[in-house]
Amino acid sequence: MDKVCALAPRPRIVRESERASFSRMSFGYPRRRVMRRGVAAICLLISVFAAPAHAQGTQLMPGVTYERAVQFTPHGAVVLHVLTVPRPGDQKGLYQLAPVLARGTVVGGRQRVTQIEKDLSAAATVVGINGDFSNAQTGEPAGVFMQNGLLLHPPVGSRSSIGVDTNGTLHVDRVKFFGTWRGTGQRRPVNGVNEVPRAGQVILFTPAFGPRTPAVPGAAEIVLKPFPAALPETDLAATVAAVAVGGGTAIPPDGAVIMADGATVAAALQAEAPAGTPVTTRLVLQPSWGGMLSALGGGPALVRAGKPVFRSAEDFTNDQVSRRDPRAGIGQLADGRLILVAVDGGQPGYSAGLTSFELAQALTRLGAVTASAVESGGAVTVAFDGQLLNRPSDAAGERPVKEALLVEYFGVYAAPPPLPLLNGDPDKTTEPLSYKIVRPSKVTAVLVAPNGVARPVDDGVQHEPGSYSFTSFTFDEEGTWHWKVTATDDLGRVSAIDRPFRYDTTLHALAPPPSAVGSASIRFVLSRAASVRLRIETRSGVVVRTLSPVALQPGARSVVWDGRLAQGTRAFGGAYVAHLFVTSDVGTSDIAVPFGFRRS
Repeated sequence: MDKVCALAPRPRIVRESERASFSRMSFGYPRRRVMRRGVAAICLLISVFAAPAHAQGTQLMPGVTYERAVQFTPHGAVVLHVLTVPRPGDQKGLYQLAPVLARGTVVGGRQRVTQIEKDLSAAATVVGINGDFSNAQTGEPAGVFMQNGLLLHPPVGSRSSIGVDTNGTLHVDRVKFFGTWRGTGQRRPVNGVNEVPRAGQVILFTPAFGPRTPAVPGAAEIVLKPFPAALPETDLAATVAAVAVGGGTAIPPDGAVIMADGATVAAALQAEAPAGTPVTTRLVLQPSWGGMLSALGGGPALVRAGKPVFRSAEDFTNDQVSRRDPRAGIGQLADGRLILVAVDGGQPGYSAGLTSFELAQALTRLGAVTASAVESGGAVTVAFDGQLLNRPSDAAGERPVKEALLVEYFGVYAAPPPLPLLNGDPDKTTEPLSYKIVRPSKVTAVLVAPNGVARPVDDGVQHEPGSYSFTSFTFDEEGTWHWKVTATDDLGRVSAIDRPFRYDTTLHALAPPPSAVGSASIRFVLSRAASVRLRIETRSGVVVRTLSPVALQPGARSVVWDGRLAQGTRAFGGAYVAHLFVTSDVGTSDIAVPFGFRRS
């Protein structure tokens, strides 16, 4: 039985929107202090790994936010990536949770999550994480795999399976597979679906496996055509169109192949299912998952009834669950939304990683009532629309995987404007704008000026699926502009997106020193009086110092960073970013530039 643990205190966590300044001393506690406090230190460790209830993050697409957070723990910093997405099926099916196989088939090889997303870009805008483990020898999924209600691969009964039903509810269950086939004789076992058989097994192969069955010397085969969609808990009736021996048989696009490996099972298949014989196959999942739309393998279970699972008693080694590693998982909040979480690890000084139970605690603090892990280690990836969001631990970077766990969005999408700020500098005068639709849609696109006046770009125009770009615009009013696009697709689903950007000439000609020594003078020109605040960040976005705002008059101006952190200690040399926030009578704008820094 699962053991659960209740949590109490909140940890020290720094979010992208509210990062605190830190020095190298922030990355751990002195060993002497931890050793002395015994049980108290264990309680501190438990609390520090639990993430607090999460706040609003950056919008990636309508209804989907991304947040990057940094925890400071006794073992070093830990970087978490959190995607919050609508309940699957929301808004008439505009959002779906979709496990996806690399290259589209069970044996099609592996791909990076970013490439899987790129391959799907024309059909949906997608965001997600890596899926479950895969078989190192055959490359097939290690656990269950279901798409659109069809069973493409069976579960592993000793580990958790992750499923989403027609109501958008996330299930984390131990699921077992039982199958049968029947020709002229009694019902006989089917031991699996789309996997290489072991001696004595009977396996059903559907087109999802690939073009042909595996070569298995001596195995008997029957070709069933036409064959119904492989729905669990359903009698699948078909006629034997051909028989074969030894594997390597073509799987008809509208059919299936049953293979029996072993003298006894092969003889039964050949005797009871000759050509022309009606054969009935049944695929059974226990507990019944007949209403499941999509599923993939996972585990261990992380959260049940809102409590983190300490020991799930699943078929994982102690090292697999107790090491501080990169980890990923999926959970459902009480309101039905899903969270997909990826934790970077194995990179001292950047992110130490988490144990399985620490990930369970983090998901609980994020509000999950049900959650499961997926593959851990170097495969851990989080990406949006083909762009990598995390830092995988493999030296070679992102690792190819067999599965991705993606959220598909079928509404109108507009990327953030390439220039968040137009300020009159030579490279900041025009704003390329665009949108993408994946179904035939009637589109209205407008530019809304700071005074609220809408300037039509597309006015109820019917478009085929594709991307549409626009570049020639005149910005004649300073302040915040909005690129607003609304689309109604051929299924009657309405979607909309709003991308703001600013036209503000208050600050321009920003010029940091190419290499600062001891201190850094950030120079710029003001066209009007303004309050200027300087924030110094690392290249990865961690804030190391925020200076107090200063009121400045128009003209050539500068602000100086003294090369020290918030605690007064001297900053280490390296690559930094000067991030300026400028407030004037046309609002607040910000602009950032990189620079190099050396201690004096």
